[in-house]
Amino acid sequence: MTISQARNIGLPLMNLVKMGGTPILQQLQLEEKLLRTTSDNWCIINDGTNDPTIVMGMSGPAELLELEPVIQDQVPVIRRFSGGGTVIVDPGTIFVTFICNRDDIPGIQPYPRPIMKWSGELYKEVFSGIGDFHLRENDYVLGNHKFGGNAQSITKNRWVHHTSFLWNYDVRNMAYLKLPSRAPEYRSARNHVDFVCRMKDHMSRSTFIEKTVEATRNYFMVRPLQLETIDTSKTLFTPSTRLLSKEELSSALQSQTKKFCLERVQ
Repeated sequence: MTISQARNIGLPLMNLVKMGGTPILQQLQLEEKLLRTTSDNWCIINDGTNDPTIVMGMSGPAELLELEPVIQDQVPVIRRFSGGGTVIVDPGTIFVTFICNRDDIPGIQPYPRPIMKWSGELYKEVFSGIGDFHLRENDYVLGNHKFGGNAQSITKNRWVHHTSFLWNYDVRNMAYLKLPSRAPEYRSARNHVDFVCRMKDHMSRSTFIEKTVEATRNYFMVRPLQLETIDTSKTLFTPSTRLLSKEELSSALQSQTKKFCLERVQ
């Protein structure tokens, strides 16, 4: 018996699914279905998505978007099933998601703060000896710069915690996002480019993924699965995660313009 096998004795099982370049809409809809229709633990790792896409939280306001260029450039906008903020993702983003049963991590209550704290401890192992990593106001940061944003969805017996890691990013895409009115205190009103950093300056993509899987083994017995082997076709399910239509975005832009005009008159 190897040391790794001995360490895993008695740990709950977690299915590991690695993907590469899977469209973020497909990934989020899969995660939502696995959360709500299965009783297994899952770790989903997607190494990049296919095209630049804006992803908004369940109740994220369109006011966080520069709607005119978003519509003009036909940038897809998704409203996901979980909470959290608005991000733009692209092939330089690495996604890691944990879908867990509430009782399978001892001592972790199914509430946002305990789950965030647990995830921070896991990623502290991943980034051990690399930069000044810590969890800060629900963000993963290196020094004073954010490189990982989180969102969660919590049900009665299960929860999902997913993260988009900025391994790399295109500065031009940041122009589609407005500065949020509510932001972490440590942001100090910095613009997007000054606020974030690239993970590629500290770690390769493959090393990050390998270290994340290894850190997960401290809490679960990890079983790799191929995406094609996941059969959820027999379960009827309609995901709430969806692509917003051009009409919805245009309507939001009209509302913004009308509101701006009224404020100017007043």
